[in-house]
Amino acid sequence: MTENLRESERVDVTVLVDNYIDLFVPPAMAGDHRPPFSPARSLLAEHGLSCLVTVFSGGREHRILMDAGLSPVCLFHNARNLNCDLGDVESVVLSHGHFDHTGGLCDLFRGGKKQIPLVLHPDAFLQRRMNNPAHGPVELPRLDAVALKKAGAAVKPRKDASTLAAGHLLVTGEIERKTGFEKGLPWAEAYIGDRWVADPINDDQGFVINVKGKGLVVISGCAHAGIINTVEFARKIAGVDTVHAIIGGFHLTGPSFEPVIQPTIDAMKEIGPAYVIPLHCTGWKAMHRFAGEMPGQFILNTVGTRYTF
Repeated sequence: MTENLRESERVDVTVLVDNYIDLFVPPAMAGDHRPPFSPARSLLAEHGLSCLVTVFSGGREHRILMDAGLSPVCLFHNARNLNCDLGDVESVVLSHGHFDHTGGLCDLFRGGKKQIPLVLHPDAFLQRRMNNPAHGPVELPRLDAVALKKAGAAVKPRKDASTLAAGHLLVTGEIERKTGFEKGLPWAEAYIGDRWVADPINDDQGFVINVKGKGLVVISGCAHAGIINTVEFARKIAGVDTVHAIIGGFHLTGPSFEPVIQPTIDAMKEIGPAYVIPLHCTGWKAMHRFAGEMPGQFILNTVGTRYTF
């Protein structure tokens, strides 16, 4: 299974929403554009994720938004202060249906200049909860298909891989799970059929761009399928082995994931990307370990950074 992913001359990834902000973090690579210090143009952080991905090829630019953060407040405040016009996006892709990635969606579509496609896995609309035995079940906010359509979204449910941006951006669709150590999110449940069952979060998906002369840039939302599974599946369906950069949430935060950190780092070393940029749900302990074990490749993100590959 190989998708026809066309090479791109360049891709910019602007982190509009992330958990962490530090106005004084210096650039870590030539294409790392940190927002200049300005008390008049503040940025916000929250437990959520949104990235504006701009693909350049043949004199054309394609702007795709991945996810919409936890709240519309953070997304639109940061976009405005970073001079990012979200009205220019040609498509929105949802990495999965969890509430910390969907918060700004309806406001985004209501403010659009035209109807915008929303690409997602059908399972993004499932009713979900976290059922921690110590605390009991807590239901999660549910994505509302009717509200999205009323707001102006052209909802495009897809399970399989597909391309956007005139073939220059690949959405993985449902990701194969092959590693022995990436086992998903503990206590996650979904209401399927007529009962609550363990939620595999099959809607988890990522972005892939093939940058000419560099290799793949792989972008994940939370990587509930596992960041290594995500990258390996990206290589398989793109038909390209070289990975230039991996950016996104790796979901290695919390006690349940601590045993997964080292095998993830070991596998990441074998893949050998030039850059590893963990965001959102990766967690401080995992980021600290990546920084220590892959010092030449690890980059600490801060909200508002634009990465150019």
